[in-house]
Amino acid sequence: MLSIKYKSTGELIPYINNSRTHSEQQVQQVAASIKEFGFTNPILIDEESGIIAGHGRLQAAQLLNLDEVPTIALKGITEAQKKAYVIADNKLALNSGWDFELLKVELENIANEIDISVLGFDDQELANIIDGLNEEPPELKEESYESVFNIVVKCNDETHQERVYNELESKGYECQVQSL
Repeated sequence: MLSIKYKSTGELIPYINNSRTHSEQQVQQVAASIKEFGFTNPILIDEESGIIAGHGRLQAAQLLNLDEVPTIALKGITEAQKKAYVIADNKLALNSGWDFELLKVELENIANEIDISVLGFDDQELANIIDGLNEEPPELKEESYESVFNIVVKCNDETHQERVYNELESKGYECQVQSL
C-alpha cells in the first residue's frame, strides 16, 4: 500500500540523468499552483530518497522555501523500472489533448472565483481558448490548395515547443521543428 511521508527537501536526491527540463517560468507556475491548491501531488522517490518523479515540484517547493514535502516511496521496483518511469511520468502526460470547447466552458465557469493564471496557460493561450481560436480547423480538400503554406510559431522554451508540436501532430498536421 502506498503511504505519504513528509520529508525534508534537503533529503531528496534529484536523479542526475533526468532528461526533463524545467524552465524558471514553469517552476514558478508549479509554485503558484502549490500556493493556490496545496501540495496535492507527492514526489515519488525510491527507497534511498532518490527522486523518480517530481523534480519540478521539488524546485517549486524550494522556491517557496518549504522545509518538507509529501513523498511516496516506490518500493520493490528495479533500477530499469525507475529509469523508465522517470521518462514515462513526463511523456505520458504530453500525449493527452484538450477538448477546447469543454475547456472554454470550464474556464468561463471558474474565472470569477479563481485566478486562472495558476492553471499553467500563458495569457495568449487563455485568450485563444476563450476566443475559440483553438478549435479544430475544417478539413482541407486536396484540390482546395496548390501551394504549401508555412507558419512559424514562436515558443517560450523547448517544453512549450514540444507541447505545440505534439498537439499539432495529434490533430494530423505535418510539422517540422526548427530552431532559429
